[in-house]
Amino acid sequence: METLMEEEEYNWREVKLPSLIPVVQEPELERETGERRRGRDIIIAVDHGPNSKHAFDWAITHLCRLADTVHLVHAVTSFNNQIVYDTTQVLMEKLAVEALEVAMVKSKARIVEGDAGKAICKEAERLKPAAVVLGTRGRSLIQSVLHGSVSEYCFHNCKIAPIIIVPGKEAGEESVE
Repeated sequence: METLMEEEEYNWREVKLPSLIPVVQEPELERETGERRRGRDIIIAVDHGPNSKHAFDWAITHLCRLADTVHLVHAVTSFNNQIVYDTTQVLMEKLAVEALEVAMVKSKARIVEGDAGKAICKEAERLKPAAVVLGTRGRSLIQSVLHGSVSEYCFHNCKIAPIIIVPGKEAGEESVE
């Protein structure tokens, strides 16, 4: 079975985040220079749901390290809805501040227009991140097959980076702590 890649343009908007710059001290040891200090790019797909926040918290707590850059990605069906755009911008600003406070990582944010799964995979192709982190909606296997699942789509179609699917909150709080 071969994956067909669609060559289509997609629209996006950078989200201007408050300029929060983590202070990174000079490396004390020679082994801390180079790739380790340069940091990694990590994509975290976000929406307004609790499972998305849970996945964000997991990534910031368990995956991110000093000097990494977190790329927050949110997909919308249309940029024409200013209320959705403004609400998403506020969410991303809040998450960027939290990422800096908890893990001392820089954040960049992008709102993309179109199908969420395809948009996340396009962003992964563009950035070539160390990982793509997604939450789940907590649907059963049958519901995911019938209704489609963003995490399932990304798992099967995003070949550029490892996909980390964080179980929803109903799986238990132990996954974050």
